Amino acid sequence: MEKIKVAVVGTGNICKTAHMPVYMKRDDVEVIACADIDFPKAKAFAEKFNIPQVYSSVEELLANCKPDYVDVCTWPAAHAPVSIAAANAGCHVMCEKPVCHNLEDALALKEAVERNGVKFMLAVPLRYEKSAVHARKLVDEGVLGDVYYGKTAYVRQRGIPGGWFSCSKYAGGGPIIDIGVHRIDLAWYMMGCPKPVSVSATAVYKIGDYRDEPKVDPVTGEVSATNDWSGAEVDDYKFDVEDSASGVFRFENGAQLFFETAWSFNGPVNNSTQIAGDKAGITLEPFKLYRSEGKNLVEEPIEGDFSGNFFANEIDHFIDCVRNDKVPSSNIEQAVQLQMMLMGIYESSKTGKEVRFTY
Repeated sequence: MEKIKVAVVGTGNICKTAHMPVYMKRDDVEVIACADIDFPKAKAFAEKFNIPQVYSSVEELLANCKPDYVDVCTWPAAHAPVSIAAANAGCHVMCEKPVCHNLEDALALKEAVERNGVKFMLAVPLRYEKSAVHARKLVDEGVLGDVYYGKTAYVRQRGIPGGWFSCSKYAGGGPIIDIGVHRIDLAWYMMGCPKPVSVSATAVYKIGDYRDEPKVDPVTGEVSATNDWSGAEVDDYKFDVEDSASGVFRFENGAQLFFETAWSFNGPVNNSTQIAGDKAGITLEPFKLYRSEGKNLVEEPIEGDFSGNFFANEIDHFIDCVRNDKVPSSNIEQAVQLQMMLMGIYESSKTGKEVRFTY
């Protein structure tokens, strides 16, 4: 079998700890090149993973090699330009969430993907968990009936990542963009991805940056951080993102999805997702089916082997799409709609009004 040739752009934590271990275990994939604007970092990354070509920009990479697809793992501000460059070079694209900083860039990327006839997949790994895929299967089979309700949360008490994550110039936002998107997309996917029509939401800026000043080791360059997902330090850093957000999305089919997300919140940790239809409902934590039996509601644990690495499942899915000419689950159309939903949260909070989406 001919190997799929991959180039990675952005050599930070998500690529190093989540994507590369998956590629290294596959014998049908070859990572032929990497690029990062921090060239010494890219060079060290290439040496660590035995990648033959290393560059300081996506433009330089694409001028010197032709991968089958580009895996975009940069900070969010670079997602759209890097993805557009890859699409214009005729490469398929897998891009980390969120797809970009604003809706205009998302639409520009959609145009480039469609004009060049390449595949695009937004990397939203929670929808590739086996439990989520099984839940969606039950929805598609009609087990839940008419799905009209969803509720999801990704709430930390004190969990601000280090580096660029809390600077809107690079990240585009705070927990809405970083972690909330995971649960919002997961619940939306489980509900069948109905067309979003509006959002009413509030983003809160009350607690701010409670951490000490970031410290950089002068020898290793490592940044002291609150968790393993910290980004690099940036010279023009400014903490200007939200602590938390909550709200409700409404969809064309009449369904609604309530959400909460936070890096900083004076309350309990909450990582949960549930959906409900007129025949049954599902919770992921615990993984249960709630169905009516006459006048009673019966709770049934959903049995099966739902273990596995969702990053591996995600990459497996995209490679299958590239190899066998399939449409990715989280395709460009859904990436644009999800970006519309995320941007709508900020606009609704700013205006104090419900935001209706236009197509």
